Amino acid sequence: MTGQKKVPFVTFLTRVRDDSVPGPNPYRWEERTSDDYFAGKRVLLFSLPGAFTPTCSTYQLPNFEDLYDEFKKEGIDAIYCLSVNDAFVMNAWGKSLELQKVELIPDGSGEFTRKMGMLVAKDNLGFGMRSWRYAALVNNGVVEQWFEEEGFSDNCETDPYGVSSPQNVLQTLRAVA
Repeated sequence: MTGQKKVPFVTFLTRVRDDSVPGPNPYRWEERTSDDYFAGKRVLLFSLPGAFTPTCSTYQLPNFEDLYDEFKKEGIDAIYCLSVNDAFVMNAWGKSLELQKVELIPDGSGEFTRKMGMLVAKDNLGFGMRSWRYAALVNNGVVEQWFEEEGFSDNCETDPYGVSSPQNVLQTLRAVA
């Protein structure tokens, strides 16, 4: 999946901090579109099965956060982590990991993931429909490089992780620079 494949246009429902909102939960709903995230930027998008899951929380997301400055040196404007989880879960996950650099995108309904062709059933784990693990270099909304884990399938017995790891993606970007 390279060349002229564009990321799908969808609207994401996000929760953003707003100190004008009274009470213990000072957040408001904000709609952000694919264009808000991808238009006019060279970004790295990675998607994973779920917030708070072991590989995602222990390795993939923290390592993208740790290597953020190295990706910036390769001309990456932003790094986005997308998951088929709602905005509340994604915000809580980001807070629990003390994220400062990687931005989380909630794909609560799985619309973006479905339109990317990456929606899989994970009923065997009690997850329902989730994203297959992948990463993509996206330049102004067009996928330039694609990093998909092997074995794409519904109810996969394993959770492949390697091709979409930040270390592999960074090594690949450096090799083509």
